[in-house]
Amino acid sequence: MGKHKSIEPEKRDDRKIPDKEYARKLQKLQVELVKLQEWIKSKGLKMVVIFEGRDAAGKGGVIKCISQSLNPRICRVVALGTPTEREKAQWYFQRYVAHLPASGEMVLFDRSWYNRAGVERVMGFCTEEEYQEFMRSCPEFENMLIRSGITLVKYWFSVSDEEQENRFRARIEDPTKRWKLSEMDLASREKWIEYSKAKDEMFRYTDTRLSPWFVVPADNKKRARLNCIKHLLGVIPYEELPQKKIKLKPRQESHKYVRPPFTDQTIIPEVY
Repeated sequence: MGKHKSIEPEKRDDRKIPDKEYARKLQKLQVELVKLQEWIKSKGLKMVVIFEGRDAAGKGGVIKCISQSLNPRICRVVALGTPTEREKAQWYFQRYVAHLPASGEMVLFDRSWYNRAGVERVMGFCTEEEYQEFMRSCPEFENMLIRSGITLVKYWFSVSDEEQENRFRARIEDPTKRWKLSEMDLASREKWIEYSKAKDEMFRYTDTRLSPWFVVPADNKKRARLNCIKHLLGVIPYEELPQKKIKLKPRQESHKYVRPPFTDQTIIPEVY
């Protein structure tokens, strides 16, 4: 069991990053992510990255920034829904094990087995016995994954009460973001203290030397994304692998082939 640490930063950097500067820095980091991806594939490594935190903490944004420039066959995003009745009858970790990476793969968990220590604990979706068993077995489960050769990285996105409130209101007002607010999110909002207690207890058991939690101050979304990706790039030492030069060959000649008129096809209206 690791030494319990304070995970709520007292002072947060709220300085805004100009859009152009942010885009430039993000692009450089995404180029490095591609190099890391190729290294993982070439060396047959296995990597699991867990993203946890309060609702609206910014987990989805950083996952999108990481995955959008990578090969989805190598970097997979796993966001599991509510377990089925059959899954509820399984060993708790069983449905997560099915999504673990094979050699040369990287898996990003948008929430993970830590649901049991968070939402299930706070909202009463698991029994006290199930919760206590999770706390005992989770460190052993993660140690087993690490011994098997998986690089396990766990990020906790830390957001203040005030900033979460602002993001909730922004989602309510923006029709394109309203889908992000589920009934569970709204119910969880009322249990801020219970979630804080659950998070602290989770860290007390699972913030170990072998599998530590890395806390990402997330009140500033842009800084959180850049800092998280920068840290992730430092987890596995990698090098840029030589790439084969791509040379485009001449297009195939038509040999008198005449294509049907373009106007014979059903074309969508050009409104814009």
